[in-house]
Amino acid sequence: MTPQFLIIAGDFTSWGGMDRANYELAWHLATRAGVTVHLVAHSVAPPLRDHPLVRWHRVAKPMDRYALGGPLLALQGRWLATKVALAGGRVVVNGGNCAWPDVNWVHAVHGAWPRRDHHAPLMFRLRAAFSRRGARIAERRSLRMARVIVTNSKRARQQVLEGGSVPPHRVRTVYYGIDPLAFRPASSTERAEARQSLELPEKSPVIAFVGALGHDRRKGIDVVFAAWELLCSDSGWDGHLVVAGAGAELDLWRRRATAPTLRHLVRFLGFTKEVPRLMAAADAFVSPTHYEPYGLSVHEALCCGLPAFVTTTAGVAERYPAMFSDLLLRHPPDPVELAQRLRQWRFDIEGYRARVAPLAAHLRQRTWDDMAREIVECVVADDAPRNDVCLP
Repeated sequence: MTPQFLIIAGDFTSWGGMDRANYELAWHLATRAGVTVHLVAHSVAPPLRDHPLVRWHRVAKPMDRYALGGPLLALQGRWLATKVALAGGRVVVNGGNCAWPDVNWVHAVHGAWPRRDHHAPLMFRLRAAFSRRGARIAERRSLRMARVIVTNSKRARQQVLEGGSVPPHRVRTVYYGIDPLAFRPASSTERAEARQSLELPEKSPVIAFVGALGHDRRKGIDVVFAAWELLCSDSGWDGHLVVAGAGAELDLWRRRATAPTLRHLVRFLGFTKEVPRLMAAADAFVSPTHYEPYGLSVHEALCCGLPAFVTTTAGVAERYPAMFSDLLLRHPPDPVELAQRLRQWRFDIEGYRARVAPLAAHLRQRTWDDMAREIVECVVADDAPRNDVCLP
């Protein structure tokens, strides 16, 4: 085993998508492989932060903005990567966050990320356009340089290859894992307790949405909200929508949800680490994303036994068996279609739950350790004498 690893990423936390995946890789390397793990990051959550084999090299994030912290992350990452590589270690970067000729773990492909901020304030659009251009340039440079590229879905792998200049044999797909104890079907007692703690009705159907509520609306809150307006126009609709997530547009959606036509059937939790509790309280999950390289929250919902409605272009959708085509939404996602699918589900809630149970059991068999082992196998398979490293 390589004596040490360096992972360069914005954050290592036990919640969220790519942050959780990076956390689990680092945890596996330190606790299972027993190697020293260097982390160049803005934040690292405990207990990873306190592990004796973990070395956190903290990077500032001016004004709490990733756009300002990114150059600092890359600068310190390259400096430490030089030392680790010359000592025989391996370096893992995420996309274009730091150009380095070793392992690149791609969680999202900026070159395939559509622009959807025409409704946003002018200053946001200008900053986003500048940031997007820089991210795509950095991504192309980093991917061309990488010896091994790991993607979180086959769709993301195809998008990397469509970007050009990357030979197919260098790109491997490794799916995310799951914590099978935290994300599992809830018992009736656990469901009742979760609803009580979240102040949700005991009997009415609950539909969950998890995602950032930023100006780009990538996760599809605009589609969910429009579909919900259609559903609530029917006086017989009794479903409750619970939204977990924060962002620049949280207050906007909260204000819109106070419209009398929605009949107080929308609840916003803001940012929360209690996603497992929300999943336990819910009967279904919606994720009509406009762009999603994978979709960890959908994966978590499925593991909890929830029917999860997701756009067919999301990476996680490729893990759906053919029999679940009624859970897949066309791209671009359409509010009318989503409303129709939810009406169909409402008439057969228990039937949908029973259909999803085998898939939930299957997905829970693959843990975060399984994911991390596969990534390590990709690295070891490519392990060559480190004196061939071409320092940028």
